[in-house]
Amino acid sequence: QTVLNHYDQLEEYDWVVGNGMVDDQFSDLDHLLTADDLDELELDEPAFFLHDDGHECVVNHKALNIVKQEEELAKYHGPFIEKDENGNWTGRFKDTAVHFMKFHFRQRSAQEVKEAVEDAIPHLLRHGITSIHTDDLNFTGSYERVWQGYRTLEDNGELPVKVHLHHYVYHLEDIQSFLESSSKRTGDGSERVKVGAIKIFLDGTQRLHTAAMRKPYHDRPDTSGTPVYSQEHLNRMVRLADENDMQVTMHAIGDAAVEQAVNAIEQVGAGRMRHRIIHIQTLAPDLIERLKKVKPYVEIQPSFLMGEYDKKVKWSGEEQAPYCDAWGTVYREGIPFTGSSDSPISPLNPWIGIFAAVNRTDENGNPEGGWMPGEKLPLDVIYQAYTETPPYLEFQENQKGKLEEGYAADFILLSDYPRDVAPQQLKDIKVLETWLDGEKVFDFRKDPVEIG
Repeated sequence: QTVLNHYDQLEEYDWVVGNGMVDDQFSDLDHLLTADDLDELELDEPAFFLHDDGHECVVNHKALNIVKQEEELAKYHGPFIEKDENGNWTGRFKDTAVHFMKFHFRQRSAQEVKEAVEDAIPHLLRHGITSIHTDDLNFTGSYERVWQGYRTLEDNGELPVKVHLHHYVYHLEDIQSFLESSSKRTGDGSERVKVGAIKIFLDGTQRLHTAAMRKPYHDRPDTSGTPVYSQEHLNRMVRLADENDMQVTMHAIGDAAVEQAVNAIEQVGAGRMRHRIIHIQTLAPDLIERLKKVKPYVEIQPSFLMGEYDKKVKWSGEEQAPYCDAWGTVYREGIPFTGSSDSPISPLNPWIGIFAAVNRTDENGNPEGGWMPGEKLPLDVIYQAYTETPPYLEFQENQKGKLEEGYAADFILLSDYPRDVAPQQLKDIKVLETWLDGEKVFDFRKDPVEIG
């Protein structure tokens, strides 16, 4: 309804866009939304509604008629396009098809990027975040426009955060195009805006049963998920990026996708460009051994578990469950890792992630004692993963991430000393002040209104 309240302000050719859809919880429908359902809104514009986890969307027929004209959508993303029993597109899309549609049909100008970042900055500073890694290209369609938006803010003295801008790619040709059009490589840029990593999605999500698994899903034995690339294609992508001084970060949730990522990194080595794998929500003994040897950094999102712990056995089965979100094992085996929010998919607040890693429960303390409690992380370990480790992935471990002489004065003042707080209360810690390069950029006492 909020989206429709602003419908009269839309300009010609604008899309009606909604975020945060959770249509599997609608009580007045016995099915998930389709284009037919959205057509009942009688909108004159294309409509695009994105699921809460960012991996699924539904569009109306006006939008469907537009996106069908893009031949690459069906050619490269067919497995992620939902069809009815007659082979007709229903208006629902998953995973890389969703990203493709955002990239091609929801493009933004450099000015709009600038305005969006301006809106986001108070949320970052309120939570004590002074450095971010982001793949905003997915929402704008042009890396240059993203770069320009951030750089304009920096030039105007209006960027109180440090940014690494990832380059989300679909195929080998996308990497080649970037390398040909730009001389900048990972770590290059200005004082506060730098080139990040090449980002590649290897699979989908367990919720949608599109995360690529080695064995069929426990609750859907007809499928083991959907890998996006062949091993050969992925190897070529990673090799091309590595040879041209571009870091690679790969979304891999299922164990089959993790195996693909490890295979690709093994051919070039993880050390020089500090390649990393995002999520690794499903592991196996052999993968753990290989990760110990190759040592790519693993980027974990502990807060995911808060809403998924009760579904892990359903998805993976009893035998696989102990290797799901096995952060304690990752730590004990010496596999390097860093913490992340994956916002807006999960809360931006790092203390929610720290709470989840230490307790392995939801915010209400369920399940009692924590899910797979042997995989809990010590407070000091997960705190380091959110503070000291990220600069290493930026090749800035000697410039930031520590409260020591010669390091950037990026620090926060907290309401409580974390070691003195009960584990269950970690999520309640507040940021009172945020400082960037020795300048106070947020003060809770001057701006006490809570932002979600």
